[in-house]
Amino acid sequence: MVDYIEEKLAPLNLPDPTTDLNADEEKEVYAAFEHLLGSLRMDYPPEEEREMRLAFTLAFRAHAGQRRKSGEPYILHPIEVARICADELGLAPRSIKAALMHDVVEDTEVNLAQIRLLFGQKVSSIVDGLTKFSGIANANNVQGDKMSSPQAENFKKILLTIAKDVRVVLIKMADRLHNMRTLGSMPHHKQLKIASETSYIYAPLAHRLGFYSIKTEMEDLVMKIIEPTEYQDIVKKLQETKDEREAYIEDFIAPVRKAVEAAGYKARIFGRAKSISSINNKLKKKQLAFEEIYDFFAIRIVLDLPIEREKAACWNVYSIITDYYTPVPERLKDWVSMPKTNGYESLHTTVMGPKGRFVEVQIRSERMDEIAEMGFAAHWKYKGVKSSQSSTFERWLTKAREMLENPETNAIEFLNSFKSNLFAEEVYVFTPKGDLRFFPKGATALDFAFDIHSEVGYHCKAVKVAEKIVPLSYRLRNGDQLRVVTSPNQKPSKGWLKMVETGRARHKIRQALREERMKLGALGKETLERKLKTLKLDADENIDVLVKYYGLENRPALYYGIYQGQYNLNEIKLLRQEQGKLFPELADTPKEEIAQIEKPKGPKLRPLASRKQFKKPKLMVDGEDASNYTYSLATCCNPVMGDDIFAYVTSKHGLKIHRTTCPNAEHMQATYGYRIKKAEWVESGETSFVADLLITGMDDMGVVQQLSNIITNELGVNMRSFSMEGLEGHFEGRISLMVQNKDQLKQIIMSIKNLDAVNTVARIE
Repeated sequence: MVDYIEEKLAPLNLPDPTTDLNADEEKEVYAAFEHLLGSLRMDYPPEEEREMRLAFTLAFRAHAGQRRKSGEPYILHPIEVARICADELGLAPRSIKAALMHDVVEDTEVNLAQIRLLFGQKVSSIVDGLTKFSGIANANNVQGDKMSSPQAENFKKILLTIAKDVRVVLIKMADRLHNMRTLGSMPHHKQLKIASETSYIYAPLAHRLGFYSIKTEMEDLVMKIIEPTEYQDIVKKLQETKDEREAYIEDFIAPVRKAVEAAGYKARIFGRAKSISSINNKLKKKQLAFEEIYDFFAIRIVLDLPIEREKAACWNVYSIITDYYTPVPERLKDWVSMPKTNGYESLHTTVMGPKGRFVEVQIRSERMDEIAEMGFAAHWKYKGVKSSQSSTFERWLTKAREMLENPETNAIEFLNSFKSNLFAEEVYVFTPKGDLRFFPKGATALDFAFDIHSEVGYHCKAVKVAEKIVPLSYRLRNGDQLRVVTSPNQKPSKGWLKMVETGRARHKIRQALREERMKLGALGKETLERKLKTLKLDADENIDVLVKYYGLENRPALYYGIYQGQYNLNEIKLLRQEQGKLFPELADTPKEEIAQIEKPKGPKLRPLASRKQFKKPKLMVDGEDASNYTYSLATCCNPVMGDDIFAYVTSKHGLKIHRTTCPNAEHMQATYGYRIKKAEWVESGETSFVADLLITGMDDMGVVQQLSNIITNELGVNMRSFSMEGLEGHFEGRISLMVQNKDQLKQIIMSIKNLDAVNTVARIE
């Protein structure tokens, strides 16, 4: 085998990678590769092992001398990515070869043609899909918001591979997972960017492809970076309550286990703690303290039985559980009869357990459990097995491919559309013939019409639900049966774009509007050419001058504006003319100077003017004094001195300073990473910061006076605004305060919480 590898790699003339490693590092690299081979979940022929060793040797030599930020040999990264692909995603040798070489083309002298020659077209095409898109403008050249971004272009390239070879996405997911596991040596501002990308794209993608364990690990790792204090608090509290929790689980399970075994079922029954990020989301959503929430775990019952008995057995076990514990009917979720789009099958119920605690119980088969954990890989293992799961998984892939056939030209629009349509929760509806159709939650009757057929959508005049006419903007509900009424005279309008949620409908409407605009523009063009001919002016030489004169982007915009009557063509004869050529009247400026006085496009970082301005906190941006730039605190998240922050380069307003937990941070970091700059507080001086609080509690007599007294008199804090609404003994209040720093804000929150009438106090994100 050694001779085979040397013969194959000889033409590449790659260096010996071991010269830059010590003995321990060399031993670690080879041990990691052997561990990778042992992680493959399937048998493979000798020739596949030979090629995997060839791929490893090529990558090892190509990355010679390269090290990660942590100082370890770089080759350990592709080896670990390949191991994740093999062990945690269940992928086959071809994917392992591509994973080992996923950074080779981008980071070394080896090119795709050489990889194709050694491993064939299929492996090289996967490696190509994993190589970052490079044919875009310099990332440092900040463009307007409508322009694309390097990150969005890369995400678009990766997602487009779903239509061709989903393995590219899976390897990229493994790559991202390993990067998240080893982010410790990166600067914090880069950790934030990578974490935001992970939360925005990779975790939802893992969820949609059914890799639940990877999705939850990614979300936990993201939280560890973005909300480190909250993360550590939950970890500590879970550890402190571990013994009590395990004892409770065992008490709950004991009678159920006996009854399930008595019914003749072979089953694994165990308690499983929920992820840290999901606990955090629950604490935020319900505005409760950790001690007030009990369902931090779920009981899972996994049945070992043939596929034809699965559904009946799950319901039978459900009836056994409800013999012992009272169910909460509205929290019964039947994903056995109607699997999720990512193939997830399980029967979920919530019951009232011992000591008055709610407990979630999940009932599924071994096959369902493997699919829930291994997602896509397990799907193909069971491909051909007759189950409802196969069709749901393939339906999602089909829908993804349909959407990817006509991607948006703007990468950011494409990314947002893909995310909103293929990562969202779903609703199911029926056609008049009883066919089942799935849509993202929030989809409308007009989305349904375009899903039936583009021509049906174009001419949709009305939609009936249960034979009653509903607005085209009607939001679909589970179980609706819809019928579309069409008219040949109906056409799409611009307002339709506000009525649809799916990328397919939006693309078709835009396409129709463009075609209509071109038809009407052709009439405008004829009108303009006739006018120029009357004035004895050449069309080709003068139309572009008119485009500039009216401040338009291109000729079609001018033609359409003329048809719409937006421009008075009689103005043309008033413009300065010389020898049959037009010059817009710009104070008689010669033509050659017109370009010089056009306003420059794109954002600029402008120095602060010398005029007096509102006292700002002192900041450092990328290690420089922020006073060199125009900057302001973002009103969407109101940063306070002491918050973790970052700077975002806007297109018109200089730098905006956001909290890392800002509701918009994930989108900005994930799609406009090249606009993100590191920001740090220096001092606040006499500056005050806006902080908004949401307070709930019992609507007792004098609660407003108590709040005012503790904030204004005891703490000496200025209130900007205070609104409160009481209803049936409960109140909800919103207070806007001027505080000096985060520590003072924490003191205010704790003081308000100590009031007897107050239930929750939370900073509004």
